[in-house]
Amino acid sequence: MVFKAHKNDIGKPRVDLIPPLTLLDIGRVLEFGANKYGASNWRHGMNWSRLYGAALRHLLAWFSGEDKDLESGLPHLAHAACCLLFLMECET
Repeated sequence: MVFKAHKNDIGKPRVDLIPPLTLLDIGRVLEFGANKYGASNWRHGMNWSRLYGAALRHLLAWFSGEDKDLESGLPHLAHAACCLLFLMECET
């Protein structure tokens, strides 16, 4: 199929390159957190070192061979990714 429509998206972020299964895992972690703490609770502010510590704990658990968080049953890497996303959002 030949597409003839023009779309001016040069210079825009290629969000279509984000791995979809990873994005779904992050969404599941965010849903777990919303049920536990309230939706977007992290936006109310917290010490960055707590997010950093949580990310490190999840990474260390994963590195030690534990794929899933015991409480949520979700991947440690998705939990760590959420913590890093929160830090990135707070940094801007």
